[in-house]
Amino acid sequence: MNYRHAQLSFRGLGYYAPAIVVAVAVLIAAFLADVQKRRLEEEYLRSYTTEQLGILRSRLQGNILGNIKLAQGLIATVSTEPHMSQERYATLASRIFSEDNQLRSLAIAPDFVVSLVYPLEGNERSLGLDYRKNDRQRAAAFQVRERDRMIVTGPIDLVQGGRGLIARYPLHAGADNTFFGIASAVIDLDTLLKGSGFKSDLRIAVSISSRAHDGGEAKPVFSTATPVDADPVVMSIDIGHEVWTMSAAPLKGWRQPSADLGVFRTGLAALSVIILVPMFWVGYLMKDRHRHILALQDREEQLEAVSQRLQLALDASRVGVFEYDPGTGTLSWDAGMRELYNVPAARRICGYEDWRTALHPEDVEEAERIFAVAIETEKPYITEFRVLTRSGSVRHVRAHGMTYRTASGAKRIVGANWDVTKDLQLQDELLKAKLTAEAQNRALEDARRAMEHNSLHDALTRLPNRRFLDQQLALAGDSGRPLTLLHIDLDRFKDINDTLGHAAGDQVLKQAAGVLRAHVPAEDFIARIGGDEFVLLSHRDPAIADFAALSARLVDAISEPMTIEGHDCRIGASIGIATRNDAEESAEQLLVNADIALYEAKRHGRNRVEAFNDDLRQRTVEMKRLSDEILRGLERQEFRPFFQPQFDAETLEIVGVEALARWEHPTRGFIMPDIFLPVAESLNVVAQIDEAILDQALFQIVRWQGQGLDVARVSVNVSCQRLRDENLIAKLKAMAIRPGLLTFELLESISFDTADEGLKQAIEEIKALGIDIEIDDFGSGHASIVSLLELSPKRLKIDRRLVQPLLESTAQQNLVRSIIDIGKMRDIEIVAEGVETMAHAELLRRLGCHILQGYALARPMPADDMLAFAKARTWLPAGKLTTARAS
Repeated sequence: MNYRHAQLSFRGLGYYAPAIVVAVAVLIAAFLADVQKRRLEEEYLRSYTTEQLGILRSRLQGNILGNIKLAQGLIATVSTEPHMSQERYATLASRIFSEDNQLRSLAIAPDFVVSLVYPLEGNERSLGLDYRKNDRQRAAAFQVRERDRMIVTGPIDLVQGGRGLIARYPLHAGADNTFFGIASAVIDLDTLLKGSGFKSDLRIAVSISSRAHDGGEAKPVFSTATPVDADPVVMSIDIGHEVWTMSAAPLKGWRQPSADLGVFRTGLAALSVIILVPMFWVGYLMKDRHRHILALQDREEQLEAVSQRLQLALDASRVGVFEYDPGTGTLSWDAGMRELYNVPAARRICGYEDWRTALHPEDVEEAERIFAVAIETEKPYITEFRVLTRSGSVRHVRAHGMTYRTASGAKRIVGANWDVTKDLQLQDELLKAKLTAEAQNRALEDARRAMEHNSLHDALTRLPNRRFLDQQLALAGDSGRPLTLLHIDLDRFKDINDTLGHAAGDQVLKQAAGVLRAHVPAEDFIARIGGDEFVLLSHRDPAIADFAALSARLVDAISEPMTIEGHDCRIGASIGIATRNDAEESAEQLLVNADIALYEAKRHGRNRVEAFNDDLRQRTVEMKRLSDEILRGLERQEFRPFFQPQFDAETLEIVGVEALARWEHPTRGFIMPDIFLPVAESLNVVAQIDEAILDQALFQIVRWQGQGLDVARVSVNVSCQRLRDENLIAKLKAMAIRPGLLTFELLESISFDTADEGLKQAIEEIKALGIDIEIDDFGSGHASIVSLLELSPKRLKIDRRLVQPLLESTAQQNLVRSIIDIGKMRDIEIVAEGVETMAHAELLRRLGCHILQGYALARPMPADDMLAFAKARTWLPAGKLTTARAS
């Protein structure tokens, strides 16, 4: 709303100002009259309520005092006859209770013990009541004695039922008025209230509460069904020990409407209307008269405003306006046009030549042509041209004009010119910026494509990488198309890296990638996923594409010699194949299956191809289940040592035991090492099993010694993984093992020829602790005898595969005799394991073997069975057994 409209609104409101003033005055008068009316009504209600409450208070106070006075008369008589009998007391009390009062009972308690009570019927239990021992009444009774005056308390709930007031009086006797007890009068509260007028049909709302003089919680005495309104009339009654507060209000509250309030308000409203309607009618007539006067002024102001806005728009936009008369050649320019063409402001009228002279020479002809066509056709036109300023600069001007005719029929052209030099310059700059941005975007897009290609390809082989493969697997997972994966791993690649260096290894990877590109069909996807591993992904139909033959060709091609840095290098390849046979099988699971098949190929000797099948799947599931159970078995300490005795070849006496690991499975019983050890090695927990067996074996040695069995030594197997444990030596030192008690058995299959210095150092430190070293399965490995003997073992254990054919093969006997002779020359004891018969034992004894171990003498057994077996000595022949018992 503009200022003009605001002024009109204010003036319009002014016409109603007298009526508004009168209306406000009438409303105030009506409001005050209504307030005064309600105040008078409320004062009347308060006066009436006060009157009614005063009557009730007087009745109640009078009845309480009347009952107290009646009881005082009897109590005065008792004071004169302290030893009054029950019969005499009942006769006197009956006269009081026969009158119209609210007394319920009266008891006399000399020395605080009730001896007289009336009426006796219903109050027999009160006789003999000792106030000093009664928790509920002791305090009130003692208070009467301390204050030596009557004290009224209540209301209280009576044992006999109902509520009451208790008035307690002090009793005095004798010439010196000595205190000798108290009297208690019970006033029936409900009867007292009813007799005082407190009934359900009261014409006011009343409530009574009681509070002790010394404070405490207020107790309700009486209240009507209608609650007492706020701001009640309040009165009080002092009954001695307590003060009763009486509150009252009208039944309908203080704000209840009066009967004639509606008639009163209707009259006020009618009177207000009679006064105000004429006043507002006069105001409306005055406003309507002035509105017609203002309408004329509004038109004049609107015309002036439009002119001003037009001028402001022209000034703000820097547009110049012109008018041309073709008949006279007169050209009228406003200030904007004169500024645009550098014409002095004092020159009001210009001619056609002034405009033509200002034009750029190259634009004159076209500008005049367009102008002439517009005059002839009388159609609007828009054109652009250049103008030369006095300073020699060039301005670009856009012109818009249209033809019209005056009232006399004369032709005129009116139009506008404005400077668009900056707009054209900005357009040129924007065009240059656009071209620059497009060039930069093309460069960025090329860089993005290069980065995306690099992120999806291996930098060394330029094959797709694992990320690219994951994308392809994600796409293949939902396509429903056939899918086959080949997981390719280079064999002996680590040897080239270790011997010729990583640069040679990179060359091998490049050449291997080239071989794969050359032999893999173009429609298949081949990626390097890391190290020396590649994956081929194919959507070809497995029934048509022979992936086994393709894998064989890849193995043969990769196995061809390569010349790397002047060296002929040979590598191989192991390939695992997995084909999706189930539409629900994910591509990720297919990659896992190919990896399992690859592991199977390497397990069978490398440089070969294996395809994933149900047997491999079942074996993998079983391997996973067995792995979980092994880890759980280690946590539950399910691995136990079984002990197999070792015997002196000459005397057949037990000279030691070997602790063999057994797995006590909760459902499958004892499991042999050949089942769980390969899985344990893949889990890298063989060292934990070795440690558990060692701890238990040492414990059993100590236990046997306590039961009379002295075993000279115990042998335990130790893995290469265990030997490389950095904490092994510290743990062995902490055990404080007696020298010669413990022997570590090392498998000959451990590569001692290439053992690093750390492994050899660990063995030397173990020997320094007094722990013997024994080479197990001697003759089954590939290590040289020289490298084994450099370890200076305490014993060599001949493998059972050399022992079993001894009885039938003379050559085998010569081989075993040679091993025994080597041991004797190097002061190494020889242990023969796998002694299956006593004939084997006798032959080995003749060959010079020191120690025998095998089923012919004893099988591996638990610790308790070993103890019983050693004490029974049943393995000895009859003659030796008798001699042993005699000795």
